[in-house]
Amino acid sequence: MKRIKEWERYNEYLSFYPEIGLMVDISRMRFPKNYFDQMEPLMEKAYQAMNALESGAIANPDEKRMVGHYWLRAPDLAPAREITREIQKTLQAIKDFSKKVHAGKIKSQKGKPFSRMLIIGIGGSALGPQFVSDALKTSRDPIKPYFFDNTDPDGFDRVLKDIGGALSETMSIVISKSGGTIETRNGMLEAKATYQAKGLRFEKHAVAITRVNSDLDRMAKKEGWLARFPMWDWVGGRTSETSAVGLLPAAIQGIDIGELLEGARLCDEVTRKKDSRVNPSALLALMWYHAKGGHGNKDMVILPYKDRLQLFPKYLQQLIMESLGKERDLNGQIVHQGISVYGNKGSTDQHAYAQQLREGVNNCFITFIEVLRDRRGRSLMLDGKATSGDYLNAFLQGTRRALSEKDRESITLTIKQIDARSVGTLIALYERAVGFYASLINVNAYHQPGVEAGKKAAGLVIELQTKALAFLKKEKGKSFTTEEIASAIGTPEEAEMAFKLLEHAAANVDHPIKKIPGDSPFLSQYQYHE
Repeated sequence: MKRIKEWERYNEYLSFYPEIGLMVDISRMRFPKNYFDQMEPLMEKAYQAMNALESGAIANPDEKRMVGHYWLRAPDLAPAREITREIQKTLQAIKDFSKKVHAGKIKSQKGKPFSRMLIIGIGGSALGPQFVSDALKTSRDPIKPYFFDNTDPDGFDRVLKDIGGALSETMSIVISKSGGTIETRNGMLEAKATYQAKGLRFEKHAVAITRVNSDLDRMAKKEGWLARFPMWDWVGGRTSETSAVGLLPAAIQGIDIGELLEGARLCDEVTRKKDSRVNPSALLALMWYHAKGGHGNKDMVILPYKDRLQLFPKYLQQLIMESLGKERDLNGQIVHQGISVYGNKGSTDQHAYAQQLREGVNNCFITFIEVLRDRRGRSLMLDGKATSGDYLNAFLQGTRRALSEKDRESITLTIKQIDARSVGTLIALYERAVGFYASLINVNAYHQPGVEAGKKAAGLVIELQTKALAFLKKEKGKSFTTEEIASAIGTPEEAEMAFKLLEHAAANVDHPIKKIPGDSPFLSQYQYHE
């Protein structure tokens, strides 16, 4: 009898979107019968806010800027003809540049065609390109991508070792809107030093994606880099995949960016509908609100049953958590909103944490992403009864049922296959769902004061380190405890931070700092020692 009721609910709440190749199943979310009627006033406000956003309203008051990532796949909707022309001009420039690279008309310093590219960015400037690259890569791609997405020296070394002797035919794409993002700048300088050590000129292999007239833009122009592409103030990093940030690396790799944009454009059209029952992004936002009680009560677990989507949960972490994790609402009230997002690919999750999802603390809701097509061509029939893809599908269906049996709520998104169009659809689907949900909980999805605070704090830490090392250099040959050093530089309240910085400095050969162990770590002394 329970299965019959589930089937009836499935019939009632499964939504089909043939124009974008998507099905959305919300039947395993236990919202009440009158839920959509109850939420209609809030959704009306969400639709109005989205209309204002797409019309060019100032959506980020901190930076006094519009938010226009939707215009990237429908330039004619931009509020000014100048913006429309800029989008169209940039898209054509991306296509022309990538064609010349593939044809060997744009060559490396040694006259060789490019066969590799190194994308240097952080956050949205890396996560989007990484996700799309991994989801759509093939053995026929003309250019192989690599990424610097952190400021980890060992991470740089690992990537550069993988590139190896192909550095002379590697294009570096540096992505930073401001041109001053520390992690990106560090990656660029590390890459530049490696090129120079190999007798190569970095500028003969470099491309910049940045705001017009930024420090990076001016440097690239002065040094004569291969090309410069714009980032606009009205595109945020986490929603930049359909700008030059994502489109240029994808086009150079060999991905059909026209299809990616078309998938996003069509999804935008569907998700502009003001009927929540036929708007897939509205459905997602409403289910998030139901599951979380409007206050962040539960985590969101993303389980894509496809290897090509293994980076999608990581991509969504930034999009959702950076957009929605806010201390204050639009009225200035402290609310501490947000959604914690994590995920793993199926069926790997069943050997990782599905046990807790089913029988542990009931503090999450799950989104399954189902891909109907297993591979191109036929699959091997295992044991004469099923293919490996049949088993993957069985694990998805079995896990969905097992979770439902324990009253764990889930959403299922179904797409036919992984291609550029479906990836564009998924990106646009979640971008608008985030915007709708932000309206429901009354927060601004398009600024990130917490991230900026972390950047400022890091700058102060480096300043403290500089003072501590300068003091030790001045007192060369003498040894001091952490507390003595912190007091000597006028910051006794920063003894803990000074301890962490000195420990790090002493562990690396880059700074001539020697540690003299004491009876306890806090009694250890440090000295400048060349």
